[in-house]
Formats: sequence, structure tokens, C-alpha cells
Amino acid sequence: SLCFSPDGSRLLGGYNRCMMVFEVSRPGREYRKVATYAKGKEGSLPGMVSCMAFSPDGSLLALGSYSGAVGLYDGRTYEPLFLLHGHKGGLTQVLFTPDGNFLLSGARQDPRLMCWDVRSTEAGALYCMERDTGSTNQRIQFDVEPCGRHLATGGAGGRVKVFDLQTGAQVDSLHVADDTVNGCSFHPYMDLMAVATGHRRYPLQPESDSEADGDSRGRPGSRDSWGQGAGLPSGLGAAGHKRQREYFGGSWCYGA
Repeated sequence: SLCFSPDGSRLLGGYNRCMMVFEVSRPGREYRKVATYAKGKEGSLPGMVSCMAFSPDGSLLALGSYSGAVGLYDGRTYEPLFLLHGHKGGLTQVLFTPDGNFLLSGARQDPRLMCWDVRSTEAGALYCMERDTGSTNQRIQFDVEPCGRHLATGGAGGRVKVFDLQTGAQVDSLHVADDTVNGCSFHPYMDLMAVATGHRRYPLQPESDSEADGDSRGRPGSRDSWGQGAGLPSGLGAAGHKRQREYFGGSWCYGA
């Protein structure tokens, strides 16, 4: 995992039980190693650092690890502040809301997206949002719209689910593919959302010569049946309004 600091002056990389901090103005082999785990030390973050994110003002740094825990650190000194527990799998993404007051986290093969109030973490997660990730080992991306009100996430069922971050309730669901939706991203200022879909498939060998000569379209494991454009809907939202979609060589872009 890696990320830039909000001001772009530092590049951070996640490693096993540590992270490396590089100064962008001094490219090369010089770096600062920050240990995230120390045996017997309270608040240590074990495991591989698998994802990371800064708060918008750079005051906080969130690190997720394969241990299933999330560590909150001072974004300038990298001193550990809190350790958050609750996920069943290894962390795949952490993301702050635009106001910096809440942290969102998701894990591999864990159906729960968790929302944490970073101003008071003693009570645990504020709420959880359910998504379909139990049947895939892929990283499933989520994103928050620029105004900070809604979160959109992909899932193994081919749907993009939208949640209201004020309540944690699901407010919309859009079927965009017949396969896993593993990428989901809002445009920073236009009413657009891009999604990526796909899942590794292993074609089955034909059982007879007649099957080998026949058309494989539509059978599980055939390239046509799992093609990127197969079975995509015309795009009706929960409220019944039309949603435009365009194909960009591997991803679909929808009007938000």
C-alpha cells in the first residue's frame, strides 16, 4: 500500500509491521522507517500494512493491516493514537470523510463497512453498512461523494449500493453487471461515477466433440458470457430516473 501526504511532500509505503516515509523533494534511497508493531507494546498494529489514508487536513493517518485492525496515528509525528478492532478479514481500504471527522473501513470477505467517529473511538464503530463481499477474495472499493453525504460501494452481486452517511441506511442500489463490481469512484466535481467489474474465470473443457463444435456463448466459463458488456442494464435507479452510461475500455461510467 502507498499514499501521498495531503500537501504532496511525502510518500508513504506500507510494509510488514512498519511503514516507510519518503521525502518527495529528495528522491533516492533515503527514507524514514516507522515501526507499527512492537511486541508487548499496547496499541501496536500487527501484520502487513495493507492500506492507508490521511485525513483531509493531514493531522491524522489511518493504517489498515491484514490482522483485521485499524491504527490511527498522528499525521505529522506518526505517533500511535488509537487501535480499532471489529473486522473479520484483512483490511482492504480506509477512507476519511471530507470533513475529517469520520473514518470508513472495509475488509476482505467481510460484509460490513464500518464508520468510526475519530473524535471518540471508545464506543466502537458508530454503525455498519452491509455489502456483498463474502463470496469473493477481491478488494472491493468504496468511495464517498465530494459533498460527503453518500457512500457508494461495489460487491460480488454485480450491484452498486449507496448509503446515507448520516444514518448508515441504504438509500439506493443499481445493478451494473453480471459479475463482481470491484471498483467504484466518484468524479471530483461532475455528476459521474465510474465502476470496474470482473472476476477471474476458468473455462471448462468441452465434454464431447459436439460441444467443442457448438457455440459457447452463454455457458459459464465462456469468454462471451463473462464479457465486460454482457447483460448490463439500461440503468434505472431506485427513484425511476434514467442513468446514462458509457464504456471506457474496461470500466463503466454512470451519471450519478
